[in-house]
Amino acid sequence: MSSEPIAISVRGLSKFYQMYGSPRDRLKQFIFPRLRRIAGKTAVNYYREYWSLKDISFDIRKGETVGIIGRNGSGKSTLLQIICGTLTPSAGEIRTHGRIAALLELGSGFNPEFTGRENVHMNAAVLGLSNEQIAARFADIEAFADIGEFIDQPVRTYSSGMMVRLAFAVIAHVDADILVIDEALAVGDAFFTQKCMRFLRGFMKTGTVLFVSHDTGSVKNLCNRVIWLEKGSLQEQGQPKEVCELYLQAFYEAQQGKSSTTKLKSRSIAGHIATKDQRIEFINASNLRNDLQIFAFDPDSNSFGQGGAQITGVQFQDSQGAPLTWVVGGEQVRLRIQAIAHQHLSAPIIGFTIKDQRGQALFGDNTYLSYCDQQLFCEPGHALEAEFSFLMPILPAGDYSVGVAIADGTQQQHVQHHWVHDALIFKSEASSVATGLIGIPMLAITMEARKNVNAA
Repeated sequence: MSSEPIAISVRGLSKFYQMYGSPRDRLKQFIFPRLRRIAGKTAVNYYREYWSLKDISFDIRKGETVGIIGRNGSGKSTLLQIICGTLTPSAGEIRTHGRIAALLELGSGFNPEFTGRENVHMNAAVLGLSNEQIAARFADIEAFADIGEFIDQPVRTYSSGMMVRLAFAVIAHVDADILVIDEALAVGDAFFTQKCMRFLRGFMKTGTVLFVSHDTGSVKNLCNRVIWLEKGSLQEQGQPKEVCELYLQAFYEAQQGKSSTTKLKSRSIAGHIATKDQRIEFINASNLRNDLQIFAFDPDSNSFGQGGAQITGVQFQDSQGAPLTWVVGGEQVRLRIQAIAHQHLSAPIIGFTIKDQRGQALFGDNTYLSYCDQQLFCEPGHALEAEFSFLMPILPAGDYSVGVAIADGTQQQHVQHHWVHDALIFKSEASSVATGLIGIPMLAITMEARKNVNAA
């Protein structure tokens, strides 16, 4: 367990609201229960209780970046508001250690009639800065927000993007110990979002971040740990990859029912073919060559689905169809996915995603666009095979996995029959990648030195 001190401690946190059927019931609740208590009678409630949060407990340590995920109405925003002190819990307690700066609902904390300049002074003062500190940092805040002359216009004239720019600029300059961000960056433009991400990555080296998003890719990229809320309850917490996979499974099950409870036995469609080491076809000219070690398909990897079809095999192959135990980054490969139908499929789709060790999707594809204008039926017991040929990108050293799935329907609406999270594992032993998540083979790189004809 980490030795870092606790930044946020939540114990037995609950929040409920009184839901009234009509304004008349609200008036009855205000008058009659008090009269009954005065008369010594049992009070009658004219409302029903809606629990936004129910008995939530967790700790966040200093320096952690924790993501909170969950569907709309799961209690994410309510939890953040209680942590920030803008809502009072109905039960439980919360303790925070350090200055909290929050970017919650769009425009929260701003007075729409005040100018941007006035709102900066007001918000920074609320967050604990003195007038002298605000004056010293105002130029930096203004430059970070980059909204030009609108800084002296009323906030009610701002677009949603401008409002986010100003709000983030303030919280980035108040020396916070804890940052709380609730989905607000989704409305920012690409350039400003990248600026915010650079700031966040720097802040995450020493500060604590609580980050709410529906984008599980961003959560897996940024966070050390994830908390999943479902209908006001803490459903799961743990490593981002595992929790996001469970959340994805729950999303599909909510749309199409529970996954098949029958354990599907793996069946091989193709016979055994001798494996081939692709490395022998290349000259080992450098220790930076991108050698990728491929491990065998794991039929028992975590999976979910309705069970109408089953993934039975996944292989990397060369152009002749020989299974590969090694692949060299930058060379052409073929990914072969085998499946079997257990029920009639009217429009089967097979797809894959290459993920890094944190579960971030690097690239992938599926068969839908290639066959959407053709009717490809599949009867129970029939085998399906999909092949994807591509140049394998050059990958930084580390562990990777191939997630595969078979569904029935369209890209937008389909039944997920079998989704295998880590069907195939492979490892990048060495790499020439200079920067980024993947490297693309260059067709040509040139550099030239020439005399400056304009020089004196």
